[in-house]
Amino acid sequence: MYQLFGIPNCDTVKKARTFLEKQNIHVNFIDFKKQPPTKTDIKRWQSSLGDLPVNTNGQTYKKHKDHYEQLNPADKISFLCENSSMIKRPILEEEGQVLAFGFDEQQYKTVLLKK
Repeated sequence: MYQLFGIPNCDTVKKARTFLEKQNIHVNFIDFKKQPPTKTDIKRWQSSLGDLPVNTNGQTYKKHKDHYEQLNPADKISFLCENSSMIKRPILEEEGQVLAFGFDEQQYKTVLLKK
């Protein structure tokens, strides 16, 4: 089963969800606002991405940038758990394995429709 992590009113998340619905691909949507990510989630995404999954283009990051950038790595993870709007989204996973960060239709087609 696929999991899609994000925030429902995010435009990029909406695009991903619309694409998945049109392809008749069922996902379990995890709303960061109702179920914040855990430190384990953040570390898993960091491992997959090679860096913390921070949306540096987002308003939340811009608002907290100075504070966030001064934190040590462990505190950055905690901060992301508490401020999930800073996380790059959506995050598409299958059985705990990250398939995609953000939404790119071609990437989704490649990882989902090859099966």
